[in-house]
Amino acid sequence: MKKIKLEFENSNGEKLAGLLELPEHTEDISSYALFAHCFTCGKDIAAASRISRALAAQGIAVLRFDFTGLGNSDGDFANTNFSSNIEDLILAAKALETQYRAPQILIGHSLGGAAVLGAAANLDSIKAVVTIGAPATAQHVSHLFQDKADLIQQQGEAVVKLGAREFSIKKQFLDDIDRYSSTEKIRDLDAALLVFHSPVDAIVSIDEAASIYQAARHPKSFISLDRADHLLSKAADAEYVAATIASWASRYLDLEIDEESSEKPDLVDGEVLISELNQQFLRGMYSTSHFLRADEPLKYGGSDLGPTPYDLLLMSLGACTSMTLRMYANRKKLPLEDVTIRLLHERVHAEDCIDCNDKIERITRKITLVGDLSEEQRDRLLEIADMCPVHRTLESDPQIVTRLED
Repeated sequence: MKKIKLEFENSNGEKLAGLLELPEHTEDISSYALFAHCFTCGKDIAAASRISRALAAQGIAVLRFDFTGLGNSDGDFANTNFSSNIEDLILAAKALETQYRAPQILIGHSLGGAAVLGAAANLDSIKAVVTIGAPATAQHVSHLFQDKADLIQQQGEAVVKLGAREFSIKKQFLDDIDRYSSTEKIRDLDAALLVFHSPVDAIVSIDEAASIYQAARHPKSFISLDRADHLLSKAADAEYVAATIASWASRYLDLEIDEESSEKPDLVDGEVLISELNQQFLRGMYSTSHFLRADEPLKYGGSDLGPTPYDLLLMSLGACTSMTLRMYANRKKLPLEDVTIRLLHERVHAEDCIDCNDKIERITRKITLVGDLSEEQRDRLLEIADMCPVHRTLESDPQIVTRLED
């Protein structure tokens, strides 16, 4: 993986420090994401670092940055608020678009999750939003200042201990988060949403995840993080989050190669080309004039953006069978109105193999013929089905020659 420093200015002209995680080869980048860290944390917190690296390994470039007044970014944290965090996110997205490509994914951890929910509406490029252990509204953090709330209101500012560090919190911060007490922004979200939360999160209750999920419109998904803590301190939890994001988000993103925009490969008649669209299972399939996608289901680590290879095999046999039947019926002027074919691939025990573990491949093909056909005509069409060219190829034990090319 590669890391590149990316700096940009906030609305006050102060320099914010970012780090862009990239795959080793730029041609492997499928999309860009923007990561918002948790309240008073920084871009280098373990969860942000691990998730960003793991996503980069999956082909998703990730920009993480320090909000104003935190980490390596300039500015005074005491002068920031939730509104300024949202502004920082929007400016980070614009910087990413200017220097590389507009992000399609927003990822927010803890209060950063509430921030990405607020920023998404201002970024037209966003197709997918992910929250991790996030509160439904920014007002959730007000409980952190309860014992100093009166002092802050009276004096306008007070020092509050958050975790192991002390921060100056001004009255304007409390007033600002009061403006974000509604889930209305979530209802207006025009992007796919994935909510991660642990049922044992001691910092942000899983009830907050329920509020986010209930407020959002479809498409939306929820994934429980089991025994994970709020900061995802275990590397395995962060890697699981990243792998899931990569599979889930690809369903909603604009692919780099598609039927309309892709350059057609140089092929001869009867030749096809298969190319990788990501480093999991998504594949582009080209003929001389057509483009299709193949993939695997989400449960097997794919992104479910196309039929599986076996689905395509069955489709090929079914399409050929249907074409053959139609061609024969038209030539013989049979009253065939419609043909429907269902196919199923299975690995089953051989019927003549008693008490053994050997299995054979079986394709079951069910044909429905619609029309005023006689029994004799139906029987003949059933015979014709076995004569389709793909059927004959599959039964002929074809020789497959494989060789490497430069």
